[in-house]
Amino acid sequence: MIATQAKQKLTQSTLRVGSLLPILAILDEFGSDSEEVLGAAGINSSLIDDPDMLIPYAARGTLIARSVEATGCQHFGLLIGQRMDLPSLGLPGLLARSLPNVKAALQTLQKYFAAHTTGAALELEIEGDIATLTYAFLAPNVEATDQLGGGAIAGLFNVMNSLCGPGFQALEASFAHRKPEDIRPFREFFRIPLYFNAPRYSLIVSRKWLDVRPPTADEELQRILQKQVDALEAKRIENFPEHVKLLIRSALATGECSETGIAVLLGLRPRTFIRRLESAGTSFHDLLDETRFELAKRMLENTSLQVCEIADALCYSRASSFDRAFRRWSGDTPVAWRENSGE
Repeated sequence: MIATQAKQKLTQSTLRVGSLLPILAILDEFGSDSEEVLGAAGINSSLIDDPDMLIPYAARGTLIARSVEATGCQHFGLLIGQRMDLPSLGLPGLLARSLPNVKAALQTLQKYFAAHTTGAALELEIEGDIATLTYAFLAPNVEATDQLGGGAIAGLFNVMNSLCGPGFQALEASFAHRKPEDIRPFREFFRIPLYFNAPRYSLIVSRKWLDVRPPTADEELQRILQKQVDALEAKRIENFPEHVKLLIRSALATGECSETGIAVLLGLRPRTFIRRLESAGTSFHDLLDETRFELAKRMLENTSLQVCEIADALCYSRASSFDRAFRRWSGDTPVAWRENSGE
């Protein structure tokens, strides 16, 4: 298991209070008492007065879960995502829309996403003529990940619309949870092929959109905002193990994940990489184990994927190897764990 000290750091994921504001607005529109729902989620309503204050990432999932209960709306997360735009991501979002092309904007969002939340990450992958935007959870033990993930993809869809301007069209969207009983709200919003029970939450677009110049591109504004973002980033305390976990997630998604490969991505020699992790009280093996366990639990609970498919998504050469690892982590087989979690 990962060392206790490092584990505590990894679980202290946060996000800006400002991200809760759309949730409260939607609750009001449903006629629900937003303060009552906040209380049910264990959030002090006075926190809402400061949108830049940080709260635990898990609090947002809890609030959304209580909001679904209060409204009876099973696509509540989608409604939140429909209201997401670049300014809602703070300074990095404003910087992104001032950049000269969509690729630079998305890379900036990926680089500075931790300024918005350390509980999840945005990833951009380019392969051939296809670009994939992925929303990956970093924080463990979060409620309503189906609502959070679905809303995140809707938000990314809005971001691409904003950056690309009129005529933008995505290719498909994937969701790492079961197909909703009522899929109409998703079809009406996205109007593209939708895939559920997927290994991850992602939006796939043609690479050609990455070369588009956003209608809000502004070189002078870019220089001003870059200075502000750099100053903000300098103040933010970086958590090296958490950053490594993000890279592990990305590597698992591409099918290749090794200690040497992650070290190369960080621009570090393998020995230096090992020493830095040791000084943080952990190791590559510990972080790989924890990341796989978190992803495995999420896929077992939120999808209908077969155990062999989950093993493949986590880069195990054999399902039996995954089965043994899961027994070591949880004391149960993947099948038994899924049954006990309410499958």
